Formats: sequence, C-alpha cells, structure tokens
Amino acid sequence: MSRVREAMVPEPRTLNASAPAAEAGQLLARPEVRAVFVSDGDGRLVGVITRKTLVREVVAPGLSPTETAVGEIAEEPHYTIESDMDLEAAFHFLEEHDAERVPVVEGGRLVGMLSRELLQRRLAEDEPAPEP
Repeated sequence: MSRVREAMVPEPRTLNASAPAAEAGQLLARPEVRAVFVSDGDGRLVGVITRKTLVREVVAPGLSPTETAVGEIAEEPHYTIESDMDLEAAFHFLEEHDAERVPVVEGGRLVGMLSRELLQRRLAEDEPAPEP
C-alpha cells in the first residue's frame, strides 16, 4: 500500500517565523509560487502565507513588510495530511475538500507538500496495465 510520503514533494520551501514579510513577498512574486509555508525553529508548521495574506495583513493596514515577521501574519492551514496516510485516502481527502495542495506533517513537523496533480499522476502510475 502506497503512502503519502512516497508521493509528496519533500522539504518544501519554508520561511522561518522570524523572517520579514518582504521575503514572503519576493517568493510569492514568482508565478509558480502560490503559497509559502512558515515554520518555527523546530520545523513545526506555524502557518501559510498567500498573496491575499500579504495584502490583507501587511499592505492594507500599512505595516512595514521589512519589519513584520511572517510568523505574525501566517494563517493556520485549512488542512494538513500525515505522511503515513494511504494515497487513495489522501486523494479522496483532497477531492472532498477541493484542495489543490496540502502540507504534509509528521507529528506537527512539516515534511512535505502534496499536490492533487502529483497525486493523480502517482495513482495512475500505480494502476495495473489493462489486460489484453
């Protein structure tokens, strides 16, 4: 039985909670980056920052992006998945919650990221070839 840890992107890009919001903004300026994970010094997932987070929490209230720490503005993730979850169950979870990407944790520590697209590809690879 395949597990999430076999299909996840290991060690996703994270920022330490003390990093300035400007650093998250630089990462999010790249079109392929939709969210930045924030972790504490022990690697525990603190939250997620998106472009909307930066606008709502830093730009709109007029805070300084160089003086505001990402740990102060990170949003708790809607969902997380444990690394030992079965891939089929993970796929159903993502479908049920209409989630494109979800952080993967082990005991609260961020260890990866699972995307629906990667998971669909992995499940297709695991299917046995059709009988002739």
